[in-house]
Amino acid sequence: MGYKVAVIGATGNVGREILQTLFERDFPIDDIVALASERSVGREVSFGDKKILKVKDLAKFDFKGWDIALSSPGAKVSAIHSPRAAAAGCVVIDNTSHFRMEPDVPLVVPEVNPQAIAGYKKRGIIANPNCSTIQMVVALKPLHDLGKITRVVVSTYQSVSGGGKEAMDELFEQTRAIFVNDAITPQKFPKQIAFNVIPQIDVFMEDGSTKEEWKMTVETCKILDPDIAVHATCVRVPVFVSHSEAVNVEFARPVSVEQATDALRDAPGVVVLDTREPGGYATPIETTGDDPVFVSRIRKDPTVKNGLSFWCVADNLRKGAALNAVQIAEVLARDYLKK
Repeated sequence: MGYKVAVIGATGNVGREILQTLFERDFPIDDIVALASERSVGREVSFGDKKILKVKDLAKFDFKGWDIALSSPGAKVSAIHSPRAAAAGCVVIDNTSHFRMEPDVPLVVPEVNPQAIAGYKKRGIIANPNCSTIQMVVALKPLHDLGKITRVVVSTYQSVSGGGKEAMDELFEQTRAIFVNDAITPQKFPKQIAFNVIPQIDVFMEDGSTKEEWKMTVETCKILDPDIAVHATCVRVPVFVSHSEAVNVEFARPVSVEQATDALRDAPGVVVLDTREPGGYATPIETTGDDPVFVSRIRKDPTVKNGLSFWCVADNLRKGAALNAVQIAEVLARDYLKK
């Protein structure tokens, strides 16, 4: 027996990746529908190698009788339609920021806190965390189990695909413009992104942090441990896909590099690539299209009592969004919606 699955925001980067991931992982589906805004109605999206879906109007869609919705249409749209789908009995896995910090909505990374999925029954909605948070907590979980993390300082190097298709187009067009000596006028980003880095993702908050940095702090505490202190600096870099992070961790008790490396090698969803030679580490370009979180550059931080540093890279459209949502759906179907 399969499930009736709706993919909301099916024409976007994440929506298309969700469709591909559902197909690749052979999720048990009896029926599937692609939903988006009225302007996308009639467009075609692929589900696997052979099946083409015609996009239907989200605003007019009746969710009654549908089992699971994987939603990635933007926060304002989700605020309207995710509760509507849940009220019709369709469990929503929401990939936007709208529901993440609501106390009665579970925020889930299956490798870290799969037990939280049980909380979906309160509102019929499960939140998918921010892409940069997901990859970090996947790497932090085995280390937290090993030595109890007390503090995390992270600097991110986030690809433009985190800003959607328009952001990817802007990087491409600006790069082309530089080579042909055309004028550059930033649209999606506050400054030129081609051959540059921008230390701002999302809007600024009163304390000087950006909202992306705030998300990493509060989401890590909700998913992993409310007692962990987190300080983030989030930077957009001229890379199309895959986010990178330099992570510094302080523990409550001593943890050696060897212990940390062994724990990470044994952790689900993690691949350690750390040979301490030129090229012996992960970078965005070779991790794009892959599912794991890649961890490299594991080393002691001698400036604090119990400190380690590491580098991690993951495809933000896969593990950072689509794959994590599908993994939630897999646990939901296996443990809670058994047919």
